[in-house]
Amino acid sequence: MSAARNALREGRTNWKKTAVVALPAVLAVGVMANVMAEGALAASFAVSGTSFQVSSGKLTSQGLSSYVQTDRDVDGKGHPVALLGIGDATLSDICQAAEVKTPVGTVVFKLTAGGDAGKVTASNLVIDGEDLVGDARFGTAQIGRDASTLDEVPGVKGERGKFGLQAGDIEVAGVKSHAWSATGGNFRLKGMRVDVSIGGKKCF
Repeated sequence: MSAARNALREGRTNWKKTAVVALPAVLAVGVMANVMAEGALAASFAVSGTSFQVSSGKLTSQGLSSYVQTDRDVDGKGHPVALLGIGDATLSDICQAAEVKTPVGTVVFKLTAGGDAGKVTASNLVIDGEDLVGDARFGTAQIGRDASTLDEVPGVKGERGKFGLQAGDIEVAGVKSHAWSATGGNFRLKGMRVDVSIGGKKCF
């Protein structure tokens, strides 16, 4: 009888001890989910060894945050970029194109959307770009702000003491950029089209 009781005790779960052990893991998962929702992990992956073109006829947003950082590829090579965090973005159209080497030659991988099909939208859009060209209007611009205090775009902050800038709202016409990565939440690409072709045309 005593052996049966001992077996029963050994098979039971001590829920108080389990809760103490599990609580930190549950909290960590909750924090991670919240950070991902805010876009703070948007550019935390290794980039490919190929930059690509991004263009749009017009981009508008209710917020912009930017600072300099270094993206790294799988071999550890660094690529200095200007991280552009854009809040709720609306684009008249979008084009993304990259040259990719294959056994049959260099092909152009091209994605387009918007235009006659309707506007493209994205929340917490983050572009790690080498450059950005266009005719811009910034509202309530703050240039030279400490990158760690940026607050216009949730989750987009740099290191303490680093140069940063932000604006309350932006409008950029004729957007052209060479980028290493682009991520966003709730992308809506109306009329999306993907083309892969040898000798195909890029965005610009």
